[in-house]
Amino acid sequence: MTYRREIDGLRALAVLPVILFHAGFPTFSGGFVGVDVFFVISGYLITSIILAERQAGTFTLVGFYERRARRILPALFVVMGVCSVFSWLWLLPSDMKMFSQSLVAVPAFASNILFYLTSSYFEPAAELKPLLHTWSLSVEEQYYLLYPIMLIIAWRFGKRWIVAVLILLTGMSLAAAHYGSTTDPSFTFFLLPTRGWEILIGALVGFHAFRTSTDIPPPTAHSQSSVVRQVLGILGLMLCAYGVWAFDARTPYPSVYTLVPTIGTVCIILFATQETLVGKLLGHTWLVGIGLISYSAYLWHQPLFALARHRSIEPPSNSLLYSLIVASLLLAYLSWKYVETPFRCRQSFTRKQVFTIGVSCSVAFMAFGLIGYFNGGFPNRISNEVIVAQRAQFDELGCMSEMGKYIPVAESCIVGDKRNVRVALLGDSIAGTLSFELGNALASHSLGLVNMSFGHCPPILGVYRVDRGSTHRCPEHNEEAFDYVKERNDIEILIFAGYWTMYVESPLLDIVSSNVRKSTPDDKRIQLIKEAFVNSILRYIKTGKTVIIVYPIPEASRHVPRYLAKQAMFSNGYNSDRDLTISYEAYKARNKETIQVFDSIGEHPNLIRIRPDTIFCNTYIEASCVAHVNGDSVYRDEFHLSNLGARLVVQNIMKHIVSFP
Repeated sequence: MTYRREIDGLRALAVLPVILFHAGFPTFSGGFVGVDVFFVISGYLITSIILAERQAGTFTLVGFYERRARRILPALFVVMGVCSVFSWLWLLPSDMKMFSQSLVAVPAFASNILFYLTSSYFEPAAELKPLLHTWSLSVEEQYYLLYPIMLIIAWRFGKRWIVAVLILLTGMSLAAAHYGSTTDPSFTFFLLPTRGWEILIGALVGFHAFRTSTDIPPPTAHSQSSVVRQVLGILGLMLCAYGVWAFDARTPYPSVYTLVPTIGTVCIILFATQETLVGKLLGHTWLVGIGLISYSAYLWHQPLFALARHRSIEPPSNSLLYSLIVASLLLAYLSWKYVETPFRCRQSFTRKQVFTIGVSCSVAFMAFGLIGYFNGGFPNRISNEVIVAQRAQFDELGCMSEMGKYIPVAESCIVGDKRNVRVALLGDSIAGTLSFELGNALASHSLGLVNMSFGHCPPILGVYRVDRGSTHRCPEHNEEAFDYVKERNDIEILIFAGYWTMYVESPLLDIVSSNVRKSTPDDKRIQLIKEAFVNSILRYIKTGKTVIIVYPIPEASRHVPRYLAKQAMFSNGYNSDRDLTISYEAYKARNKETIQVFDSIGEHPNLIRIRPDTIFCNTYIEASCVAHVNGDSVYRDEFHLSNLGARLVVQNIMKHIVSFP
């Protein structure tokens, strides 16, 4: 197979946006499309190599997997080893436990499955996972475990049948991805069935390029074919650039939107030769150099960013992030020169040595990871002061509906006195944080509560979460909840709590009965959402129940227990000069519109308002909203309350319940 400098240059243009995206620079909000570019390149190159070896009669499965092991494993294991050392030094036990899970999953090429089950790629906590980016390696290796075997089986039917099968699989995978981007976004993002089509596109390009390489003479400098190549090469580069700058976390992905960077990559591979402007640009020495080390650069950048965020008490500055980008490229060069290159040389390491080292390192990392997971992240390496600071006590009842764990309203769990259920709790995970303390408080008065909270689901009739997809069942749950409490005469008090401001201010909600989000400007859609909030509460009030609304809870500026623990770990104890209090004015500005919405409901005999700002703000500290009391966090993260925080809110709720006739 003839070496093409422009392909290495294209690798550089794929890895750099990914690095800048993970650094958190908003200009590169769609930098994750670099992974799609890599998928297409990978499918093209691997297929081209297989076809060339097949034609020469040298292709074997063992040789194929040996080449993958030489290419992937050595640098990966070096990065994992370095990550393990610094994670041991810097990670808190809960984070070390999660990191230990990834040490088990990565060598098994199952990290995409792990991250699908435990996180979302775009959630804030994802930036703290040193090995999050290995999900794409898992997708590739799962694909290449099957792909050559499929080719061997299908080869007897001829290339045309193989291409037809690949086209069919590509279409099915793309259709599944587009459907899943709204019904199950996390599955769609991480897993092979909805990512395979991108590698398959590259494979089809490989078949096409292999067929035409001997059939079509090269174009002359002024031929019509040369002009077409120039235009399509430029178009391909523009499509890739558009994805980097126009897409963001709200873009349904992967889906038909992903055709933008993947088709752009196809255009570059097929038409951007060294005779074209784009080909010459991508063939520049600097870009080719970065392309050669792109795999190592991809491996190093995320651990550097994640570990720096763990080690820093404050969020890393831009200057530090720029320094880490440079460091990732330097480390990439070193690992390319001293790790990747030697292991690719059969004179340096035999096939037996490569497989032996691969298996041995995999077993060692997996064993270390299993130990770390089952003992809770090696807590003995951390001082007790740090452990105490991190431990924001929160009792999880485990009876809240979540994505993938839907609990029908009629089967909702009861807390408190089960013989005298007179209270219902409705809301998302914010409401869920109140359930344990509410249950205890109600039980002391011989009362019980039915917990109908549902994670990521605002307790508002007639709306749904656009970003969670149709499988979330939020509208269905809310209608069931309304019918349930309406028919239950013994339930007299309804408590509503939620992450209200997030729903009011962001484009996460839509009206169930219309296509508002796609057909209506954001300001009009948000006004309709606000009206839905008011109308929903009024509908509940009209049932004759007493409605208690918990207004917006103040949000901390960062993860409170982790911040306190890191201060204890890295700053010789708690430093009162760098506490976590939040300006009361900032709280009021942040929640102004939400408060106006709930105030607009007006006064009703059956409506009670609980204002958390009167609990947390201007009380412990003047003009500020407290995030911890004497070092004990009132939050379990940035906005979910700990038992202590929930208790403070519940005490105010109980003042109204105990006086209820």
